[in-house]
Amino acid sequence: MTKLRIALAQVNATVGDLDGNAELIVAWTRRAAGRGARVVVFPEMMLTGYPVEDLALRASFVEASIATLHAVAARLGAEGLGGTAVVTGYLDRRTDLAARTGLPAGAPQDAAALLYGGRVIITSAKHHLPNYGVFDEFRYFVPGDTLPVFRVPTADGSAASGGPPPQTPPKGESVEVAIAICEDLWQDGGPVSVCRRSGAGLLAVPNASPYERGKDDVRLDLVVRRAREAGAALAYANMTGGQDELVFDGDSILVSADGTLLARGPQFEEALVVADLDLPPAPAGEVPGEQPVDAEDGTVITIKRVTLPDAGPTAATAEDPGEAFWPRLPDPAEVYAALVTGVRDYVRKNGFRSVILALSGGIDSALTATIAVDAIGADNVHVVLMPSRYSSEHSVTDAEDLVKRQGVHAVTIPIASMVDAFAEELTPAGFPETGLPAENLQSRVRGVVLMGLSNAGGHLVLTTGNKSELATGYSTLYGDSAGGFGPIKDVFKTMVWELARWRNAEASRLGLTPPIPENSIIKPPSAELAPGQLDTDSLPPYEVLDALLDDYVENDMGSAELVAAGHDPALVERVIRLVDAAEFKRRQYPPGPKISQKNFGRDRRLPITNRWREHCGPA
Repeated sequence: MTKLRIALAQVNATVGDLDGNAELIVAWTRRAAGRGARVVVFPEMMLTGYPVEDLALRASFVEASIATLHAVAARLGAEGLGGTAVVTGYLDRRTDLAARTGLPAGAPQDAAALLYGGRVIITSAKHHLPNYGVFDEFRYFVPGDTLPVFRVPTADGSAASGGPPPQTPPKGESVEVAIAICEDLWQDGGPVSVCRRSGAGLLAVPNASPYERGKDDVRLDLVVRRAREAGAALAYANMTGGQDELVFDGDSILVSADGTLLARGPQFEEALVVADLDLPPAPAGEVPGEQPVDAEDGTVITIKRVTLPDAGPTAATAEDPGEAFWPRLPDPAEVYAALVTGVRDYVRKNGFRSVILALSGGIDSALTATIAVDAIGADNVHVVLMPSRYSSEHSVTDAEDLVKRQGVHAVTIPIASMVDAFAEELTPAGFPETGLPAENLQSRVRGVVLMGLSNAGGHLVLTTGNKSELATGYSTLYGDSAGGFGPIKDVFKTMVWELARWRNAEASRLGLTPPIPENSIIKPPSAELAPGQLDTDSLPPYEVLDALLDDYVENDMGSAELVAAGHDPALVERVIRLVDAAEFKRRQYPPGPKISQKNFGRDRRLPITNRWREHCGPA
């Protein structure tokens, strides 16, 4: 066996920031080379960020991606990093396809490139294009049909860099590495099958695999299974960070050909995962050029092989590659980290310096404020207490307690007089003194206050609605739904309580003050828009509601299936009616981090105008 030191660069790319992402490639390659790595693997679409959505259809953006890729390769060579083989994702295009209806404009490709010796040595593109869940890649890309296999020296030789790669191996030992991209692991056949036929000892896989609860175990099982199918060690380098609604959790994985876990990166943080692999040496003799192979998925994939020359010395290989296994986060910690990551990167990447939100003393706004503080620091979080005539005394005191615990900026603006002024002017038009219109007016006045302060201070407004409320329409358009980002929009109410309790317990474990007042957690939830109002006046208990919503929204069960699963028929009919009627509200809600298998937004897309209704009884 031959030893190869590999690095997985688990980094946070920003969509559209080609120069910034290029700097990351150079900086992290320097770190990898400094630790003796011969190969470093970056995430999918590293150079452009992911997902680029309709930017892929813009010729100028594709051209900039390709030009920046070549510039990065040249810079790596100029800065003495040409001896490290760099596998990175970028946006490419096919130039041999004629434009036609149904083909993405410009034939863009989700591509990977091998950079070495100051040049782009070989490129390929994702073969399997996902078109489910949050993915819509048939809209943006055309598939690839090659499997690149590069032969890389594992020790410094004597050949000079520059010129075309030779077709015979350099002196010294070398190994063969194949490249596939993200979805190519999730589908049967394709690059994984062809990798086995190629004889490569390592399959390098750049990924931009979004987070959702429980995916880490599924991902590990997949990587182990595909390594065994490929007959090769597998290096799974995943992106980390937030991009609009998506959060990437890192969790990069390295396994041997028999599926033994060799290294695993952290969750929700950048890291360089370095490990030594024992790989079969590349066979002696000439390297075959191109080899078409049945991909076992109804297509043919061509193996394209290149041999890398020695491109100069790398840093001396340390005896110990360093940390290989980061601890796994338990479920509430994992979900909480995803929410914090999503908020932090949405704020940072969109150029905001601060956020503002309404703090009511209830659990939803308390958790949202806490997430914001953990994401961007208390000094950048502004909260507004807006008591109305129906606000209870504990609502104000609980909110004030949170402000003291966390040190956020706070201002109190009573809204009773504002509501009265609106109502007085609206009365001649038939506006009622009580009921839903009057209740919603209070929420909308709060929205006006927040948006005004947002404009004045340049703050991003955070909404505080949870998934249970969004599902059932228990929110006010242009009121509590007004804002730029919804940190807990994909979190059911029961999970809101669980996260709040976990965050307080974690603070206590560390000897710190729990950030959320206990009374905000234990008191019955209420919008406080009417005297003595409770959420349970309009909704069933949340533990009952959330179980039903999980089956209807995330598992797509019909009414008969819901009843068969044990849900009360009358409640099924009522909740389905609420969910279906609220689709227009959800379309107008701001984005927020996805943590579930099916969030409201990129995942679940139903028509607003829709006469289909589920029925519990016979049709």
